[in-house]
Amino acid sequence: MTMQRYISKAASDPELCQSVMAQLATSLVITRIDYCDSILAGLPACRLVPLQRVQNAAARLVLNLDRRAHITTALQQLHWLPVKHRVMFKIATVHQILQKRCPSYLPDLIIFNTTYLQRHHLRSSTTRSAAVDATNSVRKRAFSVCGPVVWNSLPTALRHTDSYPAFRRALKSHLFSCAFSS
Repeated sequence: MTMQRYISKAASDPELCQSVMAQLATSLVITRIDYCDSILAGLPACRLVPLQRVQNAAARLVLNLDRRAHITTALQQLHWLPVKHRVMFKIATVHQILQKRCPSYLPDLIIFNTTYLQRHHLRSSTTRSAAVDATNSVRKRAFSVCGPVVWNSLPTALRHTDSYPAFRRALKSHLFSCAFSS
């Protein structure tokens, strides 16, 4: 089916029109927000507000909402994480380092307590937590600092998930509940 036929069919069916709009917003807007969003880690909230406004506008466009409508329910309906939590989702790729499915330079940036403390039978060696490099504490936005901080903030059960697809699903569910808990 050509794109023109797909759009004309979508225009006649409101539910299909919404799904087409969601796909367009995801492919054109959300992917741009997600592009290199890990560099946004540690920024003050005032710097993330413009990106959040863009995401909010995309959600309102997809759902055909008034500009004064509450955006929280719209983001929940679309299953979109707010920008702050999208950044945390990207930073939590520390899981890939544990699974050794990452570029070779990343394991050098993060030290897990399991590797350091295996020689010293301590309780923290079983929590799968990461050590925050004290020498980099001045650069709080560096991956070697914000990566372990985000990783250590996750629930222990989530950190012990071995399968990456299962980890991503559980992480999104956790961040979704953090973002939209009332």
